[in-house]
Amino acid sequence: MSAREERPSLSSRTTSLYDYALFRHGIEPDGRVPRRGYPLPDGPPEPSRADLTWQQAQAEVTDALSPLLADPDPVRAADAVHRRAADLAMPHRTLRAHTARLTLTDEAAARRTARQLTRTGTDAAAVGVGMALLVRLGEPEDVPCLKALGMLHGLADAASAALDPLDRQAAALLYIRHRDRRGELAPLTDAIATGDAEAVRSALLSLPDEDRALWLARRIAEAADLHGLLRARPQDAELLALTGRLLHRMADQLESRPDILDYRPARAVYETLVRHADRLPPTPEHRALLLSVALDLHSGPAVLLDWRPGRRRALLDALDGLLPAAAQEPVPGDREADWFRRNRHLPFARAGDGDRPRWEVVVVHRSPDSSAVETRILIDGVPLVPALFGKGRGHPPEYLIDSGRLRAAPEPREVQLCEAYCTEGCCGALYVTIRRDGDEVVWDGWRGAVGPPPPPYRFDAAAYDAELARAERDHSWCWPARSTARLVAAGLRDRPDLTSRWEVAVSWVATDWRDPDTTVVQLRFTPSAPPPGTGGSLYFTWRLPDDDSPPGDRAAAALRRLETDDPKAFAVFDGGDTELAEALGYRTAPPAPRT
Repeated sequence: MSAREERPSLSSRTTSLYDYALFRHGIEPDGRVPRRGYPLPDGPPEPSRADLTWQQAQAEVTDALSPLLADPDPVRAADAVHRRAADLAMPHRTLRAHTARLTLTDEAAARRTARQLTRTGTDAAAVGVGMALLVRLGEPEDVPCLKALGMLHGLADAASAALDPLDRQAAALLYIRHRDRRGELAPLTDAIATGDAEAVRSALLSLPDEDRALWLARRIAEAADLHGLLRARPQDAELLALTGRLLHRMADQLESRPDILDYRPARAVYETLVRHADRLPPTPEHRALLLSVALDLHSGPAVLLDWRPGRRRALLDALDGLLPAAAQEPVPGDREADWFRRNRHLPFARAGDGDRPRWEVVVVHRSPDSSAVETRILIDGVPLVPALFGKGRGHPPEYLIDSGRLRAAPEPREVQLCEAYCTEGCCGALYVTIRRDGDEVVWDGWRGAVGPPPPPYRFDAAAYDAELARAERDHSWCWPARSTARLVAAGLRDRPDLTSRWEVAVSWVATDWRDPDTTVVQLRFTPSAPPPGTGGSLYFTWRLPDDDSPPGDRAAAALRRLETDDPKAFAVFDGGDTELAEALGYRTAPPAPRT
């Protein structure tokens, strides 16, 4: 039996979790911490109460703990917290979340109690209370204790949160170890543990250039001290290329608050990358990378960093001088070159903002195999969605621009500008009400913004209409399959009878995110006379692969087919109400075999 498998003869009732963590690490033969951490000592199972609302749980925690945390005697207070935490019988994560929201009348007393809990606490609930308090109250002397507790299963998240303001590298290492479920980052964390900068560099450069490896981009940069590596090797072309990929991934706001806003050395790292970008070989991959960085600096979340006046513009000018002119014509079969051609001009235009917003459609470049399209709304050069919401990308132009939703009329219209990646029902959405008021267009009535309510925005109506008309005409960002999708969607909006005759409605028309050269039409079938005992809707997906014909011809052919053929006969059934599908004889296709 290995040392890792041995159960130490320590009592969870008499030995602190801090001492237990140090003991477990001390007997580890190779010094490695298991990915999920050392198991907690045997004790009662973690409680699971489903009887409380969020508000009720907060009230219980406040009533139970607030008086104790004001006690000037930390030993007495910690003993009392142990008892009360057990009495609350809440899941440990829930207890920590509510503790973090407590109003503290005596922060110094609460800090002393938190330290007593983390250093002498014998159960995870009470220790978790102490760690939650140290998120706000921690000081450098708390770092060793938090790092030790972070080695225990179930405490890594709390330790990482408390370490974040104190030791970003230690917090990042805990975060990575806890979430690297495939073990792809283990060589990097092992190299960091050695303290050998060259080993860290080699491990960084060995990371696969894939989302699954780089989705923890900020934590990777913090754990590896990317900023320090760049200072030591500012002309290292391989390290510069990796830096660009990590920065671009941090600026991606697909899921939640963009990590670039929480990466403390972001401005300095951008400066170093751009200053030495001429060291990168002029390959198509590097050109696309630098253009992606430029787009982030021009209209993405990186704009919101605390730049010195004129400095961001200077970085963009430098990138503009490094990138070659784009080809005038599409490059058949070369998606990378075609993306560069379509987007080369966008981050370097010096259009005066004036009294109007500006809409820029950005095809977010990830790899030659997938793209995402978002509408970026700039007001005085500031990107509105990340500034006010930051939980996802702006909606695509088909939703905001082509549909006419942004047009202003005397009758107010509420428009959803962005929805959280996990859906509005989970983490919300950003709404604004648009109305025309004389010779002005007004944006107000905000809903869903994070932080203080935004002010009303007033724009000159003529300038607003001109900018929106420009955005509606601008198809330069489009590739053929996406142009086909836009033309099909416009044709179906103009002729709703093409789908209503078959009792179907359009759910959405776009391109396949895995295969951008395929146009996808999803239809919803709701029968007017469903079989007895059934109801609901069914969904059908119609895929139109690129056949090299002009988008206008492909769209016209698709619309003509709907004049005579029921799409339920040729589109693929894609799910819906089970009873209705069974009654009508529809079956979902079996999953494709894994290769």
